[in-house]
Amino acid sequence: MHAVQFKKFLGRALFLFAVSAVFILCPASPGISGEYKALEGVKGIKAVFDFTLGEPGSANVVFGAVKDLNNNQSTRSLSEPPKVVVVFHGPAVHLISTDLEYVDESEKKEIERFVGSIREMKKDGVTFEVCEYALKVAEVDPATIIPEVEHVGNGFISVVGYQAQGYSVVDVP
Repeated sequence: MHAVQFKKFLGRALFLFAVSAVFILCPASPGISGEYKALEGVKGIKAVFDFTLGEPGSANVVFGAVKDLNNNQSTRSLSEPPKVVVVFHGPAVHLISTDLEYVDESEKKEIERFVGSIREMKKDGVTFEVCEYALKVAEVDPATIIPEVEHVGNGFISVVGYQAQGYSVVDVP
């Protein structure tokens, strides 16, 4: 066996050993191990995210957690599927507009990733709304909002309405 081939073989063997060790030594995933005591006796999760965060990189990080809440084995295994709504206000309305003329080139990829997450999450049953009042204040043309997002006159009314229906409100400033 040549030295290069031996190094490749050794690298693969170490990788397989490490993966095996993780499965043997680590406990079961949170959904299987019952990590979430908060879900004991819960039939289903209903959450509305009051989303104002306008920085694309941070928004993508938060959206990862929102997506996980919707798709997590622990919430999906409840007797009722999760119901998730995201209402956009403030600077966040710029993240869902197709008008990227004034966006720094470095942020365009993050916004494209954000919009991709919205499209994927919409297919998974998440509801998205944008506050028309916030669009007006931010001077964002309502016609530039991506089609996956529904328009409401006042997003605060939506948030309060969902709360009255038993949704937990999660503030994303």
